[in-house]
Amino acid sequence: MIGKLSPEEIEKLLKKQVMGHIACYAEGKSYIIPVSYAYDGKDIYVRSLEGKKINMMRQNPEVCFQVEDLENMAEWKSVIGWGDFEELTDPDERDKGLNILLNRILPLLSSETTHLGAYWPFPPDHLNSITGVVFRIRLGEKTGRFEKPEIPPQ
Repeated sequence: MIGKLSPEEIEKLLKKQVMGHIACYAEGKSYIIPVSYAYDGKDIYVRSLEGKKINMMRQNPEVCFQVEDLENMAEWKSVIGWGDFEELTDPDERDKGLNILLNRILPLLSSETTHLGAYWPFPPDHLNSITGVVFRIRLGEKTGRFEKPEIPPQ
């Protein structure tokens, strides 16, 4: 059975996951990239190094964000949201974004790109020692779908 996720289920999935995909578009090209993120109930927060996605989102801030929870090929949930990229250059806003990222729950086995400091899982003494671009995606429209096996009547 395939169906729609409720608004509550959409929020739950966005809060539960830590890896998603950003789709962006600039100069006639689309680009999709996985990112490690945190969700505060309103916005998606990401820390990234400079590169193609940052350059493209600076040119065109309209992005699409996707996350999924895949149990198996017959049981999954997926959320897609559309929003705007906003680079956090104000020190207070950047610190707020970094704190949201630092306070998310990560799996014990996680990639180096999800670690925001040299002594992960411990936060650094000074947030300004964390390098890279910190940004948020201000989500507007969100939609979600799921598939699960139908249980035959007994």
